[in-house]
Amino acid sequence: MEFEEYARKQERTSPNGSDIIMVALGLTGESGEFADLVKKHLFQGHEMDREKLIDELGDVLWYIFEGARVLGVAPSEIADRNISKLRKRYPEGFDSERSINRPE
Repeated sequence: MEFEEYARKQERTSPNGSDIIMVALGLTGESGEFADLVKKHLFQGHEMDREKLIDELGDVLWYIFEGARVLGVAPSEIADRNISKLRKRYPEGFDSERSINRPE
């Protein structure tokens, strides 16, 4: 599915009055649920539940798109800006040294 199609479908489930605070708290909550699944696998003997992890990433994606909508920016612009930043940071691909000592 393309970004624009997902954005149209995601917006149908957006509550009235959504704002940046709701987005920030939602992103934190959903990311925490993803992390909690990993924690339970690593430290509590739970099976790694791939399907639940995928579902939680979907919830994070929903909030990313909601954040884009609230900020009035296309999700594709967010993706493009992120790739541009990464290209500058890692021009030859990921490099541990550049990760540790990032040029500004």
